[in-house]
Amino acid sequence: MNEGSIDRVVRVLVGAALIAMVYVGPKAAWGWIGLVPLITGLVGFCPAYKLLGMNTCSAKKA
Repeated sequence: MNEGSIDRVVRVLVGAALIAMVYVGPKAAWGWIGLVPLITGLVGFCPAYKLLGMNTCSAKKA
């Protein structure tokens, strides 16, 4: 895991909002891009953070 709890919650909310745009609002197909933040938020791992050496998770590694 390399995402903190606040980071994960924000990702899930943003992802869900983008996906909702496919069905309501502007009904734009690009809303499916919301799957990326939704999945990374649910899993707790962001490949981009790994590549950039970032970590927002406060848990200590054993």
